[in-house]
Amino acid sequence: MQLDLNEMTQLAPIFRELFKGYHLSRSEPECYAQLSQQQDQYRALFRALGFELVCDPRGFYYFVPEQMGTQVNKTAQRLALFTFILVEHLADQGRDPLAVLDGGTLGRPELPALLDKYRDLFLQAEVTTQDELEEKILRRLTQLGFALDSNGSYRFLPPMHRFLDVCLAVQQDRDLAASLHASDLPLPAPTLAGDEEDAEDGSAEDDEEAALARAIAAEREFDL
Repeated sequence: MQLDLNEMTQLAPIFRELFKGYHLSRSEPECYAQLSQQQDQYRALFRALGFELVCDPRGFYYFVPEQMGTQVNKTAQRLALFTFILVEHLADQGRDPLAVLDGGTLGRPELPALLDKYRDLFLQAEVTTQDELEEKILRRLTQLGFALDSNGSYRFLPPMHRFLDVCLAVQQDRDLAASLHASDLPLPAPTLAGDEEDAEDGSAEDDEEAALARAIAAEREFDL
């Protein structure tokens, strides 16, 4: 496939965000529009670099490296656990979890009651205070493109479907609440690329710049 760098005007920001694990959706209109318009070209380029560009039909893009370890990272486990908790919490309140986690919001005033109600489960994620809940979970959701922090509330974006899919799969086998409270096994979680929390300090930016340089160099090789 012939690739033209001049047409891929958003290559640098697209690669930068995907490389660090961000999920690109319509909340990033320029990058999302170009990925949608040149999906095949970007997939070919990134495949040559060892990355799989996943194009979810529900409206978001993300990276899964071809050589990904089987161990799910700590961030993914925390975010999966939080999603399971939130689904149960919303259902108990008579609210539709899907409606909230697909474009709906969660206000900061709701966090203390949520933390208190599920304190034992949050301990599994090493979360004991509201500050830790926001720092270790909600801030990571915004950093990875799963949510937006807006005016005292968190608005969930289409990539949350990655965690919702896991919840729905578990519900097909057994009641979600029972599985949360009865099982000591780690909860299933999607594999997240580029977890900067687990990276060594100071190395993530250098790795990103080197990978971006390789991407541009590889793209130029396609034109030769």
